[in-house]
Amino acid sequence: MPGGRLTQQERQQIALGLADDLSYAEIARRLDRPTSTVTREVMRNGGPIGYRADLAHRATERRAHRSRAAAARGPASGDGLEGRDTDAVTEYAETLTTVLMASGLSRMGARVLTFLFITDSGSLTASELALKMRVSPASVSKAVAFLETQSLVRRERDERRRDRYIVDDELFYQATIASARANDQLVAVARQGVAVLGPDTGAAARLENVARFLDFISESVTRAADQARAVLHSTPEPSAADQD
Repeated sequence: MPGGRLTQQERQQIALGLADDLSYAEIARRLDRPTSTVTREVMRNGGPIGYRADLAHRATERRAHRSRAAAARGPASGDGLEGRDTDAVTEYAETLTTVLMASGLSRMGARVLTFLFITDSGSLTASELALKMRVSPASVSKAVAFLETQSLVRRERDERRRDRYIVDDELFYQATIASARANDQLVAVARQGVAVLGPDTGAAARLENVARFLDFISESVTRAADQARAVLHSTPEPSAADQD
Protein backbone atom coordinates (compact mmCIF):
# COMPACT_ATOMS: atom_id res chain seq x y z
CA MET A 1 0.00 0.00 0.00
CA PRO A 2 1.57 3.33 -1.01
CA GLY A 3 2.37 5.86 1.66
CA GLY A 4 3.16 9.55 1.71
CA ARG A 5 1.08 12.45 0.52
CA LEU A 6 -1.52 12.09 -2.19
CA THR A 7 -0.34 13.04 -5.66
CA GLN A 8 -2.18 15.44 -7.93
CA GLN A 9 -3.21 12.50 -10.13
CA GLU A 10 -4.67 10.70 -7.11
CA ARG A 11 -6.62 13.80 -6.20
CA GLN A 12 -8.02 13.93 -9.72
CA GLN A 13 -9.12 10.31 -9.32
CA ILE A 14 -10.81 11.20 -6.05
CA ALA A 15 -12.68 14.03 -7.78
CA LEU A 16 -13.79 11.68 -10.56
CA GLY A 17 -14.91 9.10 -8.00
CA LEU A 18 -16.98 11.70 -6.15
CA ALA A 19 -18.54 12.81 -9.45
CA ASP A 20 -19.51 9.17 -10.08
CA ASP A 21 -21.05 9.02 -6.57
CA LEU A 22 -18.61 6.35 -5.39
CA SER A 23 -18.17 5.73 -1.67
CA TYR A 24 -14.98 6.78 0.07
CA ALA A 25 -14.17 3.11 0.59
CA GLU A 26 -14.48 2.35 -3.12
CA ILE A 27 -12.35 5.35 -4.10
CA ALA A 28 -9.73 4.31 -1.55
CA ARG A 29 -9.74 0.74 -2.88
CA ARG A 30 -9.07 1.98 -6.41
CA LEU A 31 -6.20 4.13 -5.16
CA ASP A 32 -4.87 1.40 -2.85
CA ARG A 33 -5.09 3.88 0.01
CA PRO A 34 -6.74 3.67 3.45
CA THR A 35 -10.35 4.85 3.49
CA SER A 36 -9.43 7.29 6.27
CA THR A 37 -6.94 8.98 3.93
CA VAL A 38 -9.61 9.64 1.31
CA THR A 39 -12.18 10.72 3.89
CA ARG A 40 -9.76 13.16 5.50
CA GLU A 41 -8.68 14.52 2.11
CA VAL A 42 -12.23 15.21 0.99
CA MET A 43 -13.52 16.64 4.27
CA ARG A 44 -10.63 19.05 4.71
CA ASN A 45 -10.97 20.34 1.13
CA GLY A 46 -14.58 21.32 0.61
CA GLY A 47 -16.45 18.08 1.30
CA PRO A 48 -17.96 15.71 -1.28
CA ILE A 49 -19.79 18.53 -3.09
CA GLY A 50 -17.12 21.24 -3.01
CA TYR A 51 -14.01 19.09 -3.54
CA ARG A 52 -11.74 20.24 -6.41
CA ALA A 53 -8.54 18.34 -7.14
CA ASP A 54 -6.45 21.34 -8.20
CA LEU A 55 -7.55 23.50 -5.25
CA ALA A 56 -6.98 20.61 -2.83
CA HIS A 57 -3.46 20.06 -4.17
CA ARG A 58 -2.53 23.73 -3.83
CA ALA A 59 -4.03 23.91 -0.34
CA THR A 60 -2.00 20.88 0.74
CA GLU A 61 1.19 22.44 -0.60
CA ARG A 62 0.44 25.64 1.33
CA ARG A 63 -0.18 23.67 4.54
CA ALA A 64 3.06 21.76 4.06
CA HIS A 65 4.93 25.03 3.56
CA ARG A 66 3.44 26.48 6.76
CA SER A 67 4.31 23.30 8.67
CA ARG A 68 7.94 23.48 7.50
CA ALA A 69 8.08 27.15 8.48
CA ALA A 70 6.57 26.39 11.88
CA ALA A 71 9.06 23.57 12.44
CA ALA A 72 11.92 25.93 11.60
CA ARG A 73 10.61 28.39 14.19
CA GLY A 74 10.22 25.66 16.80
CA PRO A 75 7.08 24.50 18.58
CA ALA A 76 4.44 27.06 19.57
CA SER A 77 4.56 27.92 23.24
CA GLY A 78 2.05 26.19 25.46
CA ASP A 79 1.33 23.28 23.13
CA GLY A 80 1.16 20.98 26.14
CA LEU A 81 2.73 18.07 24.21
CA GLU A 82 5.62 17.51 26.59
CA GLY A 83 6.34 13.78 26.85
CA ARG A 84 3.96 12.94 24.00
CA ASP A 85 4.55 11.86 20.43
CA THR A 86 3.98 15.14 18.60
CA ASP A 87 3.45 13.49 15.22
CA ALA A 88 0.93 11.04 16.68
CA VAL A 89 -0.99 13.84 18.43
CA THR A 90 -1.04 15.92 15.25
CA GLU A 91 -2.31 12.97 13.22
CA TYR A 92 -4.98 12.23 15.82
CA ALA A 93 -6.07 15.88 15.87
CA GLU A 94 -6.49 15.81 12.10
CA THR A 95 -8.53 12.60 12.32
CA LEU A 96 -10.78 14.01 15.04
CA THR A 97 -11.27 17.21 13.06
CA THR A 98 -12.30 15.18 10.01
CA VAL A 99 -14.86 13.18 12.03
CA LEU A 100 -16.31 16.36 13.56
CA MET A 101 -16.60 17.89 10.08
CA ALA A 102 -18.43 14.79 8.89
CA SER A 103 -20.94 15.39 11.69
CA GLY A 104 -21.78 18.79 10.20
CA LEU A 105 -19.31 21.27 11.71
CA SER A 106 -17.30 23.70 9.61
CA ARG A 107 -13.58 23.04 9.44
CA MET A 108 -12.80 25.99 11.72
CA GLY A 109 -15.42 24.95 14.27
CA ALA A 110 -14.17 21.36 14.18
CA ARG A 111 -10.58 22.49 14.69
CA VAL A 112 -11.50 24.69 17.66
CA LEU A 113 -13.38 21.81 19.28
CA THR A 114 -10.48 19.43 18.57
CA PHE A 115 -7.91 21.67 20.25
CA LEU A 116 -10.15 22.07 23.28
CA PHE A 117 -10.69 18.30 23.46
CA ILE A 118 -6.99 17.44 23.35
CA THR A 119 -5.93 20.12 25.85
CA ASP A 120 -5.71 18.60 29.33
CA SER A 121 -7.50 21.54 30.97
CA GLY A 122 -10.23 21.61 28.31
CA SER A 123 -9.94 25.38 28.47
CA LEU A 124 -8.24 27.94 26.19
CA THR A 125 -8.56 31.64 25.43
CA ALA A 126 -9.11 32.98 21.93
CA SER A 127 -5.48 34.09 21.71
CA GLU A 128 -4.26 30.66 22.88
CA LEU A 129 -6.44 28.93 20.29
CA ALA A 130 -5.28 31.33 17.59
CA LEU A 131 -1.64 30.60 18.49
CA LYS A 132 -2.10 26.83 18.43
CA MET A 133 -4.16 26.86 15.22
CA ARG A 134 -2.10 29.64 13.62
CA VAL A 135 -5.18 31.59 12.58
CA SER A 136 -6.59 34.98 13.53
CA PRO A 137 -8.45 35.48 16.84
CA ALA A 138 -11.40 36.76 14.81
CA SER A 139 -11.68 33.40 13.03
CA VAL A 140 -11.63 31.64 16.38
CA SER A 141 -14.30 33.92 17.85
CA LYS A 142 -16.62 33.34 14.90
CA ALA A 143 -16.26 29.57 15.19
CA VAL A 144 -16.79 29.64 18.95
CA ALA A 145 -19.95 31.74 18.56
CA PHE A 146 -21.49 28.96 16.47
CA LEU A 147 -20.29 26.22 18.83
CA GLU A 148 -21.96 28.06 21.72
CA THR A 149 -25.31 28.03 19.91
CA GLN A 150 -24.97 24.23 19.68
CA SER A 151 -24.14 23.92 23.42
CA LEU A 152 -20.76 22.44 22.46
CA VAL A 153 -18.63 25.11 24.15
CA ARG A 154 -19.19 27.52 27.01
CA ARG A 155 -17.27 30.63 27.96
CA GLU A 156 -16.17 32.08 31.28
CA ARG A 157 -14.21 35.16 32.32
CA ASP A 158 -10.92 34.31 34.01
CA GLU A 159 -9.11 36.32 36.66
CA ARG A 160 -7.57 38.51 33.95
CA ARG A 161 -11.04 39.22 32.51
CA ARG A 162 -10.30 37.26 29.35
CA ASP A 163 -12.94 35.10 27.70
CA ARG A 164 -11.97 31.48 28.23
CA TYR A 165 -13.61 28.79 26.11
CA ILE A 166 -14.31 25.50 27.84
CA VAL A 167 -15.40 21.97 27.09
CA ASP A 168 -16.27 19.88 30.12
CA ASP A 169 -18.17 16.74 30.98
CA GLU A 170 -21.48 18.49 31.61
CA LEU A 171 -21.48 20.06 28.17
CA PHE A 172 -21.85 16.65 26.54
CA TYR A 173 -25.03 16.10 28.51
CA GLN A 174 -26.37 19.55 27.68
CA ALA A 175 -25.55 19.17 23.97
CA THR A 176 -27.31 15.80 23.88
CA ILE A 177 -30.44 17.23 25.50
CA ALA A 178 -30.40 20.23 23.15
CA SER A 179 -30.08 17.93 20.16
CA ALA A 180 -32.97 15.76 21.39
CA ARG A 181 -35.17 18.82 21.83
CA ALA A 182 -34.23 20.34 18.47
CA ASN A 183 -37.02 18.29 16.86
CA ASP A 184 -39.77 19.77 19.04
CA GLN A 185 -40.61 22.49 16.54
CA LEU A 186 -40.79 19.98 13.69
CA VAL A 187 -43.11 17.80 15.77
CA ALA A 188 -45.39 20.78 16.43
CA VAL A 189 -45.46 21.81 12.77
CA ALA A 190 -46.12 18.25 11.64
CA ARG A 191 -49.13 18.04 13.96
CA GLN A 192 -50.29 21.42 12.74
CA GLY A 193 -50.28 19.90 9.25
CA VAL A 194 -52.50 17.06 10.46
CA ALA A 195 -55.15 19.58 11.50
CA VAL A 196 -54.84 21.55 8.26
CA LEU A 197 -54.90 18.56 5.90
CA GLY A 198 -57.55 16.61 7.74
CA PRO A 199 -57.06 13.58 10.00
CA ASP A 200 -58.39 11.11 7.44
CA THR A 201 -55.95 11.96 4.64
CA GLY A 202 -52.81 10.11 3.64
CA ALA A 203 -50.67 13.21 4.05
CA ALA A 204 -51.97 13.78 7.58
CA ALA A 205 -51.28 10.16 8.51
CA ARG A 206 -47.73 10.50 7.22
CA LEU A 207 -47.12 13.69 9.19
CA GLU A 208 -48.59 12.18 12.35
CA ASN A 209 -46.26 9.18 12.01
CA VAL A 210 -43.29 11.53 11.63
CA ALA A 211 -44.36 13.44 14.74
CA ARG A 212 -44.78 10.26 16.77
CA PHE A 213 -41.41 8.95 15.60
CA LEU A 214 -39.56 12.14 16.52
CA ASP A 215 -41.38 12.33 19.85
CA PHE A 216 -40.28 8.79 20.66
CA ILE A 217 -36.67 9.49 19.66
CA SER A 218 -36.53 12.69 21.70
CA GLU A 219 -37.97 11.04 24.81
CA SER A 220 -35.69 8.00 24.48
CA VAL A 221 -32.53 10.08 24.03
CA THR A 222 -33.45 12.35 26.94
CA ARG A 223 -34.16 9.38 29.21
CA ALA A 224 -30.90 7.67 28.21
CA ALA A 225 -28.91 10.88 28.74
CA ASP A 226 -30.40 11.34 32.21
CA GLN A 227 -29.59 7.75 33.13
CA ALA A 228 -26.03 7.97 31.77
CA ARG A 229 -25.23 11.43 33.14
CA ALA A 230 -23.33 10.03 36.10
CA VAL A 231 -20.87 8.32 33.74
CA LEU A 232 -19.55 11.75 32.71
CA HIS A 233 -18.53 12.48 36.29
CA SER A 234 -17.07 9.09 37.18
CA THR A 235 -13.44 8.00 37.20
CA PRO A 236 -12.73 5.31 34.57
CA GLU A 237 -11.67 1.94 35.92
CA PRO A 238 -8.03 1.13 35.05
CA SER A 239 -7.75 -1.34 32.19
CA ALA A 240 -5.80 -4.59 32.41
CA ALA A 241 -3.14 -3.08 30.15
CA ASP A 242 -2.71 -0.15 32.56
CA GLN A 243 -2.19 -2.54 35.46
CA ASP A 244 0.50 -4.62 33.72
